Amino acid sequence: MRKAKSLFHSANHAINVLARLAARNAVKEELKGQGVRVSLVPIASIHAQADEYLRLHPELFDQARERAVRMGMIDLREPMTTPDRPVY
Repeated sequence: MRKAKSLFHSANHAINVLARLAARNAVKEELKGQGVRVSLVPIASIHAQADEYLRLHPELFDQARERAVRMGMIDLREPMTTPDRPVY
């Protein structure tokens, strides 16, 4: 059975997507807390605020990495290396 094609091109891509998603959700929750109807806020404004939120909260990238591992989006393995050759 063939493995399904991954949605993400790399682990970095998956982590960036999850971190941005968390930032957007945080911005939306902040707006709701202020009594703003999120559906009336232009998406470009939400994205700009999410970019700033992500800049101020870099820990979201660590959380996104942990989430990606839990979800099986990325596989953390030891890097493959060749054994050291003896020096003569």
